[in-house]
Amino acid sequence: MRDYIIHRVLILIPMMIGVSLLIFFAFRFIPGDSAYYRCGLACTPQVVQDIRDHLGLDRAWYEQYGDWLLGVVQGDLGNSLGEGEMVVNTELARRLPVTGELIALTMVLALVLGIPPGVLSAIRPGTPFDWMARLASVVWLSVPSFYLGTMVIVFGAAWFGWSPPQFGTGYVSPLDNPWANAQQFLLPSLVLSLPAAAVTARLLRSSLLDVMSNDYIRTAWSKGLRERAVVWRHALKNAFIPVITIMGLQFGGLIGGTVIIESVFAPPPPPPRDGGLKALRYGSAGGGVRAWTCSRKTSVGQSLRNSQRPRTSTSRSSS
Repeated sequence: MRDYIIHRVLILIPMMIGVSLLIFFAFRFIPGDSAYYRCGLACTPQVVQDIRDHLGLDRAWYEQYGDWLLGVVQGDLGNSLGEGEMVVNTELARRLPVTGELIALTMVLALVLGIPPGVLSAIRPGTPFDWMARLASVVWLSVPSFYLGTMVIVFGAAWFGWSPPQFGTGYVSPLDNPWANAQQFLLPSLVLSLPAAAVTARLLRSSLLDVMSNDYIRTAWSKGLRERAVVWRHALKNAFIPVITIMGLQFGGLIGGTVIIESVFAPPPPPPRDGGLKALRYGSAGGGVRAWTCSRKTSVGQSLRNSQRPRTSTSRSSS
């Protein structure tokens, strides 16, 4: 096992370098750069060139990529090219805890909402509850999270005059006010957890049905054990193996999904130093990651920033 883990880690390093090179060369062919973004379309070519010289965008590609890669190896992610050259390490340290809390609560809610229906559907197949749980899981998987989050806000405001607690208040740390923090994170976490809970419930049902047909389960029944003991002590432990695997894969998807949900539940853009559930460019780890990829003097980061800037602007205007 140790050799396998070391082998996979060693493969990860050239894979990451290859992906960064692919992005680097792909976006070099896209028109525009951070100089136009910071200066605007009305700037003269001389002003744009001066900005390129200042940011180091006029250097050779291998110098730009090498400077970025050397900085990453040393733990220096550089400065953002589009946010006043703010230090990316500082921005990540400020934004990651917010997104991390949202992901953690989403994973907990996905397990809480997914495990009971999956277990009950497996031990009572063909019952009305089984059909209702399977139908609910299909609905949860079919409705996009951003659409459901938008409907929660729209109908809440239209019917009850209600808006999410973070509107007008900003992010509240759980250490300062746990109840206010729970109110801020409950709805976005709930909306984000429904698809993951649906996958968990369906997979657990299928896995538990397969486990319940094994010989050792029939032996447990023949010994006169109660249903609770057979399911929770014998069957569920083996049925959880594929669920744990899929939850690990869902964790990676949530890193990107939280960016969308944060933009849906975000208030109008606050001061840049105010952390919390913000729009895409302010309060999410997605904004921090984009700042990381926009590290100083690298075309990799510069191109990624330009490719995602229109969506950021849309999020701000819609907020």
